[in-house]
Amino acid sequence: METRQARVPSCQRTVAFEKASILFNAGALYTQLAAKQDRLTARGLDQAVDAFLRAAGTFRYIHENFTNAPSMDLGPDMLEMLVQLMLAQARECLFEKLELQSRDGRNIDVCLDLAQEAAQVAAIYNDVHGLISREPVRDYVPETWISLILVKREHYLALAHKHLAVGLLDRPIVEFRVETRLTLEHIQKSDGKTQLDIIVPRDDNERKLLGKAHLREALVLHDESQRLQRMCRDLKGKQALARVLKKAQEATLDSYNRFGNEDDFRELLDPPDIIASTKFQLSITHPDFGQHGVDDLFRSLGPVAIFSAKRHWTAPRLVQLQRGPDGEGFGFSVGGMKEGDFIVGIGDKDVKWASHEQVVRMIKQCGDFINLKLVTPMDRNYLKKPGKPNNHHDKGSVSASSSSGVSSGQPSPAGSVTTAHVVKRLPWNPFKKSGAQRENRDLTFDNVILR
Repeated sequence: METRQARVPSCQRTVAFEKASILFNAGALYTQLAAKQDRLTARGLDQAVDAFLRAAGTFRYIHENFTNAPSMDLGPDMLEMLVQLMLAQARECLFEKLELQSRDGRNIDVCLDLAQEAAQVAAIYNDVHGLISREPVRDYVPETWISLILVKREHYLALAHKHLAVGLLDRPIVEFRVETRLTLEHIQKSDGKTQLDIIVPRDDNERKLLGKAHLREALVLHDESQRLQRMCRDLKGKQALARVLKKAQEATLDSYNRFGNEDDFRELLDPPDIIASTKFQLSITHPDFGQHGVDDLFRSLGPVAIFSAKRHWTAPRLVQLQRGPDGEGFGFSVGGMKEGDFIVGIGDKDVKWASHEQVVRMIKQCGDFINLKLVTPMDRNYLKKPGKPNNHHDKGSVSASSSSGVSSGQPSPAGSVTTAHVVKRLPWNPFKKSGAQRENRDLTFDNVILR
């Protein structure tokens, strides 16, 4: 399998890399499905959240089960960044759904919830920016990604200040509940120097002062998000993005103008910081390979432990044998068969996956003639066990009972005719090594660590 990142081709002769690459492409498809959803409806936002969480789960699965990748897009740093990026977009869609559902009526408590959720989105994008900016990830991602992450961070932080301000300015202080005051106390933090020291307003004057301070901060952040968008050459031409940012700024400016322009020297101070928080826990959806029964596309090639691309075989050839007189066993003539041949077919039946007992039974059930399909390994040392010299010489014939080889997956010693082994059908795990692979270290992947 070959992947490309920053126009650098990467190749590895291992099935694990093939599987990891396929899973990566599946995760990429989930991101496409998420991006294509209608985010103006609750159903579309739900589907987008689900697809982003599935993408995150797929990338996390690769990150936890596949290492030593030859390409950067399958490296641990890149995968961790992609997981967090998918979670950030899922959180963003969740916030949009909360805004959509509360559009008809928002009291101060709803506004405070929206402020915290928007601050949470901004905080996650800030974390993603830290992951995507470090080496070597930064060199392998488009610059547009980094710029857009910064734009979104500033945009959602602006929305957090705007929602908190609207909640403060829409209702007089006498309507604040005890729970509302506690929420205000826990979601704001002031350094007491360059920021207002008002956290919970004591009267309407302090309420308006605090609310307008948050609105001013929102306007500053809106300006910054649009500046970052214009600074990126690729994002500058995205008119849809420019319209969204401009519309959000205009809504905040309308709110600021609506609540008057009283002068106060304390208006020079910044508002308290909004502490990011959320009431919703997003769970990554990992791929479930045991849920679906699948047929191996390459099953007809035989067990990978024997018939992998690391081994070289002759083309299959047919040999016809005749039973001896008086019903005796088949004589395996020297000219028809070779030392170490593998039986891959009996008559019209494929026996690459058959056990020793099954092959013996099929041979005994044949008539006076039997047609065998054989292959010979090109590397004869492959069939010899290390440390045990071959003391057996070809006598010219082998009895039918010993014509089929092993069922454990270990190649037979030279001098025998063998079949492939039987593998139990287990729930499919693309990175799990079989028992036969664990027993035969020569059959494991040399450059892939499987956890």
